[in-house]
Amino acid sequence: MSKVFLVGAGPGDEELLTIKALKCIQQSDVILYDRLVNKEILKHAKKDCELVYCGKLPNYHTMKQETINYCLINYAKMGKIVTRLKGGDPFIFGRGGEEAEALKKHRIPYEVIPGITSGVAAAAYAGIPVTHRDLSASVAFVTGHKKQGNDEEMKWESLAKGIDTIAIYMGVGNLPYIQEQLIKHGRNRHTPVAVIHWGTTNAQKTVTGTLEDIYDQVIKQKVTNPSMIIVGEVVSLREHLSWYENMISEYEQSEALML
Repeated sequence: MSKVFLVGAGPGDEELLTIKALKCIQQSDVILYDRLVNKEILKHAKKDCELVYCGKLPNYHTMKQETINYCLINYAKMGKIVTRLKGGDPFIFGRGGEEAEALKKHRIPYEVIPGITSGVAAAAYAGIPVTHRDLSASVAFVTGHKKQGNDEEMKWESLAKGIDTIAIYMGVGNLPYIQEQLIKHGRNRHTPVAVIHWGTTNAQKTVTGTLEDIYDQVIKQKVTNPSMIIVGEVVSLREHLSWYENMISEYEQSEALML
């Protein structure tokens, strides 16, 4: 019987894939996967599974969302088991809701498999807990895409004054605008900020600074997308809690000594 699974592949580390997500991948006839999906995960697919790349880059889409929706529907109507594999979680800036709506409209059975999102995982791998009893009782997941209008002004005011920790997805390209808006709407310019590049992978790199100078640090360190931006006092804990990048550094040093 045909079915579509909307699956979160997690933030990058293949071992953070859930057991249920793995089972979906293993039984699928077709997998439509995104750019940020760890390619090692695709090795769990059946030998005859059709792999369809749907990767999207900033300002460039390999496959438009409407085309992806059509493919999911078409493959399912062919009687195939389909997995739509996304980095992170399908319902957190993954457009999984739009795909579920399209499937529902065409009466295609589907199931949503949540995944670990980068807003939590990348921060954790950088030694930053997004909540902390003394420092943060609230977290907001927001997109860094720039918008205009009164609603946008209200959003930034709420974020600046009402949220302890802000996890910003896809925001590096608009970082100066983000800094400007948060400071303009009342956030302390000395608030700690971290930008985590390729979080949870061996290429992870974390740059820290303040709301006032983080963009200068990002330019200096040549940090680009994909990166998570974490704004809040919890970032100050990284100095004491950083573990993953330290572990990678120690491993690389031991490898070098063995050569």
